[in-house]
Amino acid sequence: MKKTITMLAMMLMVSIMAMAKDIKTVVYTTTPQMHCDNCEKKIKGNLRFEKGVKKITTSVEDQTVAVEYDADKTSPEKIQKGFEKFGYKARQLKKDEKVKKEAHSSCENM
Repeated sequence: MKKTITMLAMMLMVSIMAMAKDIKTVVYTTTPQMHCDNCEKKIKGNLRFEKGVKKITTSVEDQTVAVEYDADKTSPEKIQKGFEKFGYKARQLKKDEKVKKEAHSSCENM
């Protein structure tokens, strides 16, 4: 009886590990830059339809768009191309890279 329970527990653990998804995060900056809530809403509202995208976090202050995605379904390159569908160009940021906010640009989403 103990062997059976132990065997079932081990099989359950193996099946859970096999079903685990490969969730990764990539950070982009955009052109044109984000200026307001409407910019953030436009990016989040459109990017969420890209296959494999799980979560989108934007920051106007830092000029970043962090995308959590399922690596089994998409790639950073495919997500980057997804930005182009709604009028933005995206560039993947290197670790700890800071983006300077453009002071004199205007917002098209207001």
